[in-house]
Amino acid sequence: MSLPPCRSLGRHCRALPLTLRVAALEGEEDHDATWLFGHTQRVDFGSTFEDDDELWVEAVLHVPCRHLKDGAKGQSRCTAHGFTGRVATPRRASQPRRLGDDRFQVVEKKRLVTRSLPTPARMLPVLEHDMAPDANPCAGAPCRTADHTRKAACCRDFQVEIACTPKQTKLEALIRHRKSPYLCKVERESETALNAEIISACDYLLEDGLHCSLHGRMRADGRPAKPIMCSHWPQQRTGLHPGCAFKSRKVPL
Repeated sequence: MSLPPCRSLGRHCRALPLTLRVAALEGEEDHDATWLFGHTQRVDFGSTFEDDDELWVEAVLHVPCRHLKDGAKGQSRCTAHGFTGRVATPRRASQPRRLGDDRFQVVEKKRLVTRSLPTPARMLPVLEHDMAPDANPCAGAPCRTADHTRKAACCRDFQVEIACTPKQTKLEALIRHRKSPYLCKVERESETALNAEIISACDYLLEDGLHCSLHGRMRADGRPAKPIMCSHWPQQRTGLHPGCAFKSRKVPL
């Protein structure tokens, strides 16, 4: 991929507005959206909209261009084009998903809402397995994300479809030249979208960086509050740690 056709330093050096696919409108889009909107570490989520029986969201990705180098006295330099100057770090609004007192932000009817999700009297096991009933099978897993962060790798790393046609050459170049591994493995998914892997931790993770705050909680309609895809485990004898959500296929959106 050729270099982005930039003419100066700017906001695009540190952040990039994108349109992300959330889910097909098939009845589970609220669960899929709750999962996606939880990954707030490096993504700001905005308004949603529907198009061709799919749910999409406007978002801003806070991963800098890999050619941006910060120097002394606030000066930055583009190593690809030679531009120099100051590049402000965009201000970000708070996006808490855990609000305290059993209150959370989850998606209902395709919108983020605040709901009371009481702690269950007895926590359900993360996975039916030959271990203590309340044990988290990920606790001893050696998995880590590509930035070498250990614990709950599947809650820190996710795949997403980005709206981008082959004619949007500047946007595609800017996406492909983000700093790796925070955005990487960019592939053309179709004539309308790119598929990419992003490291952006889920805000439903507790302070220990391992356990999910939604685990065991139920929505008012009886469905689990925890996104359904977070309980899609690989089959036995795959060589993967029990409870690992990474598979040799794309994570379903």
